[in-house]
Amino acid sequence: MLRLYDTATRDVRKFVPLVDGRAGIYVCGLTVQSEPHVGHLRSAVNFDVLRRWLEHGGVEVTFIRNVTDIDDKILAKAAEQGRPWFSLAYDMHRELTKALAAINVRPPTYEPGATGHVPEIIELIAELVALGHAYAAEDGSGDVYFDVRSWPSYGELTRQGIEDMEPAGDADPRGKRDPRDFALWKGWKKESEPETAAWPAPWGRGRPGWHIECSAMAGKYLGPAFDIHGGGVDLRFPHHENEQAQSRAAGLPFASYWLHNAWITTAGEKMSKSLGNSLLVPAVLERVRGIDLRFYMLSAHYRSHVEFSFEALDDAAAGFRRIEGFLERAEAAASSVVEPVETPGPGMPCADFVNAMDDDLGTPAAVAAIYEVVREGNRLLAEHSPDLPPVRGTAASVRAMLGVLGLDPADPAWGPATGGDERLAAAVDALVADLLAEREEARAAKDFARGDAIRDRLRGAGIALEDTPTGAKWTLEGLD
Repeated sequence: MLRLYDTATRDVRKFVPLVDGRAGIYVCGLTVQSEPHVGHLRSAVNFDVLRRWLEHGGVEVTFIRNVTDIDDKILAKAAEQGRPWFSLAYDMHRELTKALAAINVRPPTYEPGATGHVPEIIELIAELVALGHAYAAEDGSGDVYFDVRSWPSYGELTRQGIEDMEPAGDADPRGKRDPRDFALWKGWKKESEPETAAWPAPWGRGRPGWHIECSAMAGKYLGPAFDIHGGGVDLRFPHHENEQAQSRAAGLPFASYWLHNAWITTAGEKMSKSLGNSLLVPAVLERVRGIDLRFYMLSAHYRSHVEFSFEALDDAAAGFRRIEGFLERAEAAASSVVEPVETPGPGMPCADFVNAMDDDLGTPAAVAAIYEVVREGNRLLAEHSPDLPPVRGTAASVRAMLGVLGLDPADPAWGPATGGDERLAAAVDALVADLLAEREEARAAKDFARGDAIRDRLRGAGIALEDTPTGAKWTLEGLD
């Protein structure tokens, strides 16, 4: 029984899909203005895990993650670089796609962009105007605003009163009835904006506001009511508050559950470009594999802030390598059996893992459950038991749990050697094999001093040896 913390009710409650066996999820994606940094990936990873867990339980998921491909920041950055805004947005969208693929975030069912849904956005704005919840500015700007005082429930998502809110900062306040009214449509500024950044509308040429695009796209792909709306905690206000208000004011039930992930921080602050503390994804992946970075993110609960450091990232990578080491040793043990062994069926997560995931996606406890199963598997291997089915079953269970978290090293999405350099791995293996052969020759000649010297040489390089009936096996130090 999956229980989720609903930000709107501030309570953990049982997840009940609107339609049995199916779930619709909408996650606010990025504004594609620049290269993605590590902080941008967390929301995608967390909601990817939610999707995988629901599908593991037999739920058919329609997963929508949008991109904002037109807004003030994109226009400003494109102007600084002397290029068309759509060129910048397209290139940065491709960079984002590559970064998400590098950490095995599955593509959404649909990935709509604001510029591809202008007709739906205009239709929704017109409906709000007709219902008296929106108005065109009287200053000739072509702007259209949502009238927050026309909707008595405005502020219910974040539990705020209108008088306690800051004025909306997304447009010139001169055309507003109330400073907290927010823009649904932004009139074209001929003097400072390219003509390509404006579309015809009943109120004059312009472009969508930030909030209205998500309401329109969620409605198109998921219908008037859907199950889960997600995003970063920084989107609760004003973005999600405004989304809910304008959608419900238009008569749409909208989201049943609201889920928000916490930030990745540096020095206690949200990782962001504006703070100058961001770490671009390609640079981080030069130091660790994508699978290690994903494991690092999932070692913390999605609602807990993560203080980023390379030391913590390296520790997480070492921890994940212990899990991989068990799977490699289990596979080697199975392959060393002379008699044919039956291929194990699909593994099943252990009870502790299931309970952790059902408790608001408790990935830290789920990871701890995986470690416990790995410890048991290592014990079985250490006993050199001739009964290999328990070892194979344990390995299959570990892989099943890793698969739910998107961390199965055998997943083709990781590529060769889980994204590492296959040629480098082959070269290291060949060099170690030569030294092991030399050591065996020394031991056969009863030159134990030379054999011990080779062992010590390998140990000095961080390689541990284990002598088995089928020969010496090696692994990186500390992975047993």
